[in-house]
Amino acid sequence: MRFGLLGFLVCILVAALAGPASAGITARIDISSQVMNVYEDGELTYTWPVSTARRGYHTPTGTYRAQRIHKMWYSRKYDMSPMPYSVFFKGGYAIHGTNALRSLGRPASHGCVRLHPANARIFYGLVRSSGMENTRIEITR
Repeated sequence: MRFGLLGFLVCILVAALAGPASAGITARIDISSQVMNVYEDGELTYTWPVSTARRGYHTPTGTYRAQRIHKMWYSRKYDMSPMPYSVFFKGGYAIHGTNALRSLGRPASHGCVRLHPANARIFYGLVRSSGMENTRIEITR
């Protein structure tokens, strides 16, 4: 099919107004239900139990981009605690694996979002392959 210049410009304008397709990874963490839903290109692909901040600590709410990732990180603030498959989203706050599996599904952390190590590995891999710039982290109460 052949378009004239006007038709071509209309197609470009429509595409620009529509914006990009919902591409990338979105992690939605609900503090009240202690659940993380992971979306790939807008489709729900995973639902996992998490642990967020226990009493006396704080998990920040809001919308963030992944800032940095580490296959293994050790918390200097909390006695070199291991943080496997870390996806940092705000300063020292990260989504990462934990060995405290019995605590998943209830508040138990110092503020990070903790996952089962197998789930943290999956999430880390998604962020790595999609790119930090294409990863959105939404945390609500």
